[in-house]
Amino acid sequence: MEGLHTGNKVLDEERQGEATIIEDKGNLIEGKRLYLESYGCQMNFSDSEVVAGILMKNGYKTVPQDSQADLILLNTCSIRENAEQRVRKRLQAFKSAKKERPGLIVGVLGCMAERLKKKLLEEEKLVDLVVGPDAYRELPSLIEEVHQGHKAVNVLLSREETYADISPVRLDKNGVSAFISIMRGCDNMCSFCVVPFTRGRERSRDPESIVKEAEELYANGYREVTLLGQNVDSYKWNMTSKGRVKDESKPTVNFAQLLDRVAQVAPDLRIRFSTSHPKDMTDDVLHTIAKYENICNYIHLPVQSGNTEMLKRMNRGYSREWYMNRIEAIWRIIPDCAISTDIIVGFCGETEQEHEDTLSLMRKVEYDFAYMFNYSERPRTLAERKFEDDVPTEVKKRRLREVIDLQQEHSLKSNKKQVGKTFEVLIEGFSKKSDQELCGRNSQNTMIVFPKENYKKGQYVHVEVTDCTSATLLGHAVSKEPVEVV
Repeated sequence: MEGLHTGNKVLDEERQGEATIIEDKGNLIEGKRLYLESYGCQMNFSDSEVVAGILMKNGYKTVPQDSQADLILLNTCSIRENAEQRVRKRLQAFKSAKKERPGLIVGVLGCMAERLKKKLLEEEKLVDLVVGPDAYRELPSLIEEVHQGHKAVNVLLSREETYADISPVRLDKNGVSAFISIMRGCDNMCSFCVVPFTRGRERSRDPESIVKEAEELYANGYREVTLLGQNVDSYKWNMTSKGRVKDESKPTVNFAQLLDRVAQVAPDLRIRFSTSHPKDMTDDVLHTIAKYENICNYIHLPVQSGNTEMLKRMNRGYSREWYMNRIEAIWRIIPDCAISTDIIVGFCGETEQEHEDTLSLMRKVEYDFAYMFNYSERPRTLAERKFEDDVPTEVKKRRLREVIDLQQEHSLKSNKKQVGKTFEVLIEGFSKKSDQELCGRNSQNTMIVFPKENYKKGQYVHVEVTDCTSATLLGHAVSKEPVEVV
């Protein structure tokens, strides 16, 4: 699926293709130098932090450039075809580098590893090592296999692995915000999605380990955490997928209860989460968000299509009416909540009327920002087996353009409403355009840029909005005396 997003929320599509690397300035150990690159979703970036934690415990030091490394690992994504193509180009470059550096080991991790293991290892001979999302604990022994002259692979999926006991090495250099993985896998079988086949079944992480990780992050200076899951609303600790208790001696915890616990870690630790699913989002979650100031008033609620018949073909588990019921509940319980979404255009059999229904739903909701894509068929999905990808490319492009244009109108309209208001902003660092300006997001996840004055990264500051673009609010810091904060 190719496409565009508007707004400023960092989700999987926005970071696709970016390399995240970590650097340790200590002495390098020969044969133990790691270069790690991550592609795709937030979950992949979080997984890379787990991988770094595992390997650093085994003597590895991280380096900032692949040319310095003895071990190169690419954490990959299979959600969209262009992500795979970017990874392939990188692997071709590393294959050439191996001719000059015979001891170099190149490995592929993550979703692409599970799906293309045979092709990458045997047919194209691009890598030495292939490791799936549930086998990262085995990396040290698998690397040793490669040192002994063998190709190494482990892509077995697990129903238990959550890496709850692994201390992640934080890759985000801003030192202000961090990811916390609360669950792994997905039980939803959306017909267009490959995730259930590459990440396995849902399993939730022990809530105590999640709270402990949040406490440690706060103690280390972080002021914002994002709770991650393919579908956070289906988080169930000590419960089966059918709602039965697994162990009567332990408490059960759902997502609303988990949010409540994490919010109590510290009043100035902001809590975000991603991603919600319309069929599972309860009013209890919304009431918990409304209860705590430090749980951000922002929800990403993917709709994919505004037509009920299309949603059935997508196997999304809800109707247009159900989705609007959830939107109205958000408006009622959290009146100042920002809402974003995902939209796919040109899915199998999409008619002009079904496309118009998506546009009409967008006009009803007026999303603050959105992530919008052309449909492209992914191997092993239900859609590949059951439907024909029959919407012509030119029609897809035209429909996507219409969706993007409408969303840009809504994003600008939303931001114009904020001009003249004052928001509490968590400073993330310098703006992209100038080291004389700082930037940070408000509770609603909109980026705000303002003159730096004497403020610093990691501080909270009240900013009055004076102008805007369709993606960004512009303003200036105001006194920290009590003000009416939206």
